[in-house]
Amino acid sequence: MNKTFEPKKTDVKLQWYLVDARDKILGRLAARVATILRGKHKAIFSPHLDTGDGVIVINASRIKVTGRKLKNKVYRRYSGYPGGLREVTLENMLKNKPATVIQLAVERMLPKGHLSRKMLKKLKVYVDEKHPHQDQKPVILEV
Repeated sequence: MNKTFEPKKTDVKLQWYLVDARDKILGRLAARVATILRGKHKAIFSPHLDTGDGVIVINASRIKVTGRKLKNKVYRRYSGYPGGLREVTLENMLKNKPATVIQLAVERMLPKGHLSRKMLKKLKVYVDEKHPHQDQKPVILEV
């Protein structure tokens, strides 16, 4: 009788991927990046281990959204104090912090907990084409 394969930390090999976000749709890009960060594209995927790879996203300022999301999508955060609700539309967020838009989209697609925070450390988002990760020899990923 064969035993079920259970991956160990030593079995996981970290690979880096480079994703160009130019003219890509935000949700589809974030879903693909979240899958790679989680490790679901690998045969050794295990939900309790971080088997995912690293992802470098460039050209975050040139992302596209469909429909009326630029005006209607709102990012909310609350300080905990009375009157502490802050709301920013996607249009303003893309103008001021385009890298945060992609980071939040990916973060909200991952399961919550200490493992997702570990996965998010392997996500690097840059506004333009320059990135300091040439030494990782990233593989270009088509989304």
